[in-house]
Amino acid sequence: RSFTDLAGLPMPTIAVLEGYAFGGGAELALACDLRVADARAELSFPEARLGIMPGAGGTQRLARLVGLSRAKELIYTARRVCGTEAVRLGLADHCVEEGKAMQRALELAREIAQSAPLSLRAAKAAINQGVEVDLATGLKLEEYLYAQLIPTRDRLEGLKAFADKRKPNYTGE
Repeated sequence: RSFTDLAGLPMPTIAVLEGYAFGGGAELALACDLRVADARAELSFPEARLGIMPGAGGTQRLARLVGLSRAKELIYTARRVCGTEAVRLGLADHCVEEGKAMQRALELAREIAQSAPLSLRAAKAAINQGVEVDLATGLKLEEYLYAQLIPTRDRLEGLKAFADKRKPNYTGE
């Protein structure tokens, strides 16, 4: 449940992968919105070789990230995936040189933090909930969430800052 709670946080989350992320560690990374690996990172889902299976969302989140067949292969074989391959498979978003994953994650966080908090929350909800329903329902959800942002102070601040050619000062209101 704690990984589901992490995935359900309204703000964007970033996993930093340096070294080994096997089993629960890999599942924890899957519960985050973004994953940054370094060159020495290795991910694996070895549970089947231990007489169990991924039980903290790994079967569901992995399949949604890399596709059904690739998820089955990774879970059935417990194959280790390096950071470079993780990016190629869609399991990680970035692979950087050894020891630089935290730095890249913080850069991403700073980029994300420039966006309006309410916009990030709405976009995350639209994406996460929208992939669980048909396209028409997802589009209605997007429209609803978009409409919730129209009366916000942050929207007005964003427009004013754009017109004034300055960075916005978002308050989450």
